Amino acid sequence: MATASRRVIISNSLGLHARPAMQFVDLANRFASNITVRKNGDEPLDADGKSVMQMIILAATEGTPLDIEAEGEDAAQAVQQLAKLVADKFGEE
Repeated sequence: MATASRRVIISNSLGLHARPAMQFVDLANRFASNITVRKNGDEPLDADGKSVMQMIILAATEGTPLDIEAEGEDAAQAVQQLAKLVADKFGEE
């Protein structure tokens, strides 16, 4: 099965609060691939990229690095589009 991953940095000033988390999940759910978002550091945490609650629990503030990982037939496309959403600061700035 195809896999893809990319490290992104949360760069919007408000971080991954409810609205951007919902945008991420809405986009992730357009893909068949399983999507995991990993927050490394002192307290590593994995979240299902298709679950709003799990994404919010990451508590990713501005400057937080996250690893987006996808597994499935459309993994590369999923990671590319999700990384672009993060890079575009979720349209907030």
